[in-house]
Amino acid sequence: MIQPRSIVTVADNTGAKIGRIFKVLGSSKKRYAEIGEVVVLSVQKAEPRKSVKKKDVLKAVVVRQRKPFRRKDGSYIRFDDNAVVVVSLQKKEYVPVGNRVFGPVPRELSEHGFQGVASLAPEVV
Repeated sequence: MIQPRSIVTVADNTGAKIGRIFKVLGSSKKRYAEIGEVVVLSVQKAEPRKSVKKKDVLKAVVVRQRKPFRRKDGSYIRFDDNAVVVVSLQKKEYVPVGNRVFGPVPRELSEHGFQGVASLAPEVV
């Protein structure tokens, strides 16, 4: 359950380390984002000499959340942190900005249309 003002870790190598969510995309009344949804975030902490700087406003997809996420088969999956991967919109499709993704991601990402993010991840659970 990611909502505006949530602090998330950025799980890719774009240079951003920590971000603050300030909008959940989808509807004007949408409050919470779950795995596979796109959010708008502001970079709070970034590495020096990388493509993303502090205070940059970016779009990202949620790849991990602490709240248990219910799968179609009835099982639940839960992660240790809230994490996002920075994406950009190209030809009506979201593609990851970085070329590496850190940590595990759920297989539901590819079902939501983020095959690029799932293919870069070291582990799909």
